[in-house]
Amino acid sequence: MAKPAQGTKYRGSIHDFPDFDPSRDAEALYTAMKGFGSDKEAILELITSRSNRQRQEICQSYKSLYGKDLIADLKYELTGKFERLIVGLMRPLAYCDAKEIKDAISGIGTDEKCLIEILASRTNEQIHQLVAAYKDAYERDLEADIIGDTSGHFQKMLVVLLQGTREADDVVSEDLVQQDVQDLYEAGELKWGTDEAQFIYILGNRSKQHLRLVFDEYLKTTGKPIEASIRGELSGDFEKLMLAVVKCIRSTPEYFAERLFKAMKGLGTRDNTLIRIMVSRSELDMLDIREIFRTKYEKSLYSMIKNDTSGEYKRALLKLCGGDDDAAGQFFPEAAQVAYQMWELSAVARVELKGTVRPADNFNPDADAKALRKAMKGLGTDEDTIIDIITHRSNAQRQQIRQTFKSHFGRDLMADLKSEISGDLARLILGLMMPPAHYDAKQLKKAMEGAGTDEKALIEILATRTNAEIRAICEAYKEDYHKSLEDALSSDTSGHFKRILVSLATGNREEGGEDRDQAREDAQEIADTPSGDKTSLETRFMTILCTRSYQHLRRVFQEFVKMTNYDVEHTIKKEMSGDVRDVFVAIVQSVKNKPLFFADKLYKSMKGAGTDEKTLTRIMISRSEIDLLNIRREFIEKYDKSLHQAIEGDTSGDFLKALLAICGGED
Repeated sequence: MAKPAQGTKYRGSIHDFPDFDPSRDAEALYTAMKGFGSDKEAILELITSRSNRQRQEICQSYKSLYGKDLIADLKYELTGKFERLIVGLMRPLAYCDAKEIKDAISGIGTDEKCLIEILASRTNEQIHQLVAAYKDAYERDLEADIIGDTSGHFQKMLVVLLQGTREADDVVSEDLVQQDVQDLYEAGELKWGTDEAQFIYILGNRSKQHLRLVFDEYLKTTGKPIEASIRGELSGDFEKLMLAVVKCIRSTPEYFAERLFKAMKGLGTRDNTLIRIMVSRSELDMLDIREIFRTKYEKSLYSMIKNDTSGEYKRALLKLCGGDDDAAGQFFPEAAQVAYQMWELSAVARVELKGTVRPADNFNPDADAKALRKAMKGLGTDEDTIIDIITHRSNAQRQQIRQTFKSHFGRDLMADLKSEISGDLARLILGLMMPPAHYDAKQLKKAMEGAGTDEKALIEILATRTNAEIRAICEAYKEDYHKSLEDALSSDTSGHFKRILVSLATGNREEGGEDRDQAREDAQEIADTPSGDKTSLETRFMTILCTRSYQHLRRVFQEFVKMTNYDVEHTIKKEMSGDVRDVFVAIVQSVKNKPLFFADKLYKSMKGAGTDEKTLTRIMISRSEIDLLNIRREFIEKYDKSLHQAIEGDTSGDFLKALLAICGGED
């Protein structure tokens, strides 16, 4: 069993079995595999209850007693994923890693994700053991095989990691921290092209503790996290490798929690990844991975494995997991620390927001108006021309085209478009033609029309718009519908939900910076409400969440974690329900990372059977000139596929063409 460093607590889920007798275990396994069929339950129960060191002793005893190789017998008796898992557990970790890497580079194609995961996450000692195990098992040099199967900067960084020469954590120099920040900045952001060698040298050799200080200082100096610079400056497998290295330096357990989640989310399970991580981390940091998993994904690792796998394979994985952490709202100190650091990052980051639709160069409203008239005249409609012009002009330019169209032809461009195109494409194109405030006003009006209310649309718009945007929406609503937005909300909603929406619709959120003392008071105010006192809790949250500036709220939420060991979002989900819960969660997520909030909404609009075209259209239109490029980056980071790919797989025809034009590119 891997021993924890002196003074640290063991964080694995598998322990040495008490009263261990390798000969008795070898006999039990022989009996379980003897005769017709095998006792899989006995095999999994025994092997998942022994540490890796004990399993090696069982292998030796088995050979001494029966003259047979235990792993060969297990391979013969078991099949499929269960066999891969059990056999993986029987190998020493270094040999298990060696086998994974050999499989990753054998045959046609390379499993780059496997190479990245292993080499980015292992310690110096583990790397040295892996290189020796590879040589012993395959009589080949691992570095030579990696060089033969990879190329470019990706190959160079893998070779650096294979040396296992990262500096020890006690090697930290303040002067060197500043120098490394400057070198990374000059190698990427300040350079035409990128000096990849600097990224490789610094990220491949400096100690973890040193690099954490470098990352903190880089954020303060440049206003963006190192991950954003890596995404902007590097590409392909090299980019993915460097991001994995950064994640492991920040928190190896968090890196594996994310890998496990991605292995099981959506349709199908990436069983190789799931098996590899559950085997390799079971005696190292599985408890930390479990805690972070629950904090990040609001469900336990145990419950996700339980719902995503089956049979003996499932039972064996659950044994390695070691327990179920699903006790809603309860947090471990380590998990609270992750939440605290996340709010710290959110508080100091200065993210440059970028849209995907920009004003067209050499804009000529006269030529555009004529081209649109021609596209709609006579038999049939030239949808391609309509899409090309309208999706490649800014909203201000579209308003000029509308005016020019009326001056030239005495016709209303919106009315002509409405008569020529239909369905999802019409809603998208007509939405793009409206001024943003009038478009939002119309979406709010539609959300409150007829039987039932679209609370999600009300929340999405009112919880995410700036003061200036809210005030413009209120004016547009009054102008278009001869009724105040506040009156409309008051007559269509009720209770605390109504009060929250009306508060947001005033557009009077404070706009100053943070006040540390006030942030502590505000955090205390919402932390002091007794659990179960729902009315008081909702009132206190409304007073603070609907009025304080975003910058100030980030500090409030950070102080809240410090006081309670709870993340504010989880507290809201635990203590509240219905529309009130949903609007407060939307505010918190918007404060935390607004582009990620919209990325989540877009993903949910397209996942599963059927597409929520209204939400998809509304977000693509409303964010196209504000932060859709940032949304794209958050989308691919969280869901491992680009927004472009998601749209391509979920829509069709002219609607698809127009959406992809607004999306602005493939990531």
